Amino acid sequence: MTIRVGVFGAGGRMGSAVCQAVAADSELELVAAVDPHHAGLDLSAVAGPTVGDLQIAHDADSLAAAGAQVVVDFTHLDAARANLAWLADAGIHAVVGTTGFDDVDLARFRSEFIRSNCVIAPNFAIGAILMMRLAADAAPYFETAEVIEYHHDQKVDAPSGTAMLTAERIADASAQWADDPTTTTVVEGARGGEAQPGVRIHSVRMRGMVAHQEVVLGTTGQTLTIRHDSYDRTSFMPGVVMAAKAIADRPGVTVGLDVLLDL
Repeated sequence: MTIRVGVFGAGGRMGSAVCQAVAADSELELVAAVDPHHAGLDLSAVAGPTVGDLQIAHDADSLAAAGAQVVVDFTHLDAARANLAWLADAGIHAVVGTTGFDDVDLARFRSEFIRSNCVIAPNFAIGAILMMRLAADAAPYFETAEVIEYHHDQKVDAPSGTAMLTAERIADASAQWADDPTTTTVVEGARGGEAQPGVRIHSVRMRGMVAHQEVVLGTTGQTLTIRHDSYDRTSFMPGVVMAAKAIADRPGVTVGLDVLLDL
């Protein structure tokens, strides 16, 4: 039996890629697409002919009407907060790629998702997950760590959720970081932002990029650079599909695709 999947943000670049990936998987069935900015359009007009003959709906009620069991959300922060509250109330599982949630959001989601489950992953690319794991494994052997993340010029939040989670994983792995020697800053923000004690993040927004990140670890006489590059949004789709299939067996709220990979 196939899993019935709906998509929030179906008209966006990530949302349309999700629709294509779901439609292409024999274990999933794309049953609803929601995007108020593209409501009334045939989904095929924005996501291509492989997605079938669905029409993009304006609001979430179409998800329940279509019998969606799992809904994938790639929208923006405020919309996602409302979408997740609706899904939790409706008892529908949520796979979330929207970023920018804080600890207050996560606490609320954990209190709301009782009848259904939620997976929130700042990055669904398997290579990015392995990058974070390798950085955490290497962290205890170094005294300095910095994260540089690069994204396309339409990304509205900074730092990226991937960078924030990477800094958290590194900080959890080691607390022995050298003090920042900087005493004078000529340009505000030149040293990035300290996301975790001793771990700074630098954000780049540039045309021509998709999603890229470097973790640079340093100790006396040497550095280690771990880098991941997503050149196309298709790099995220295997992780999204995996989460949609696994979510029913992950009670409550799961943060990070690494948990699903048992890393």
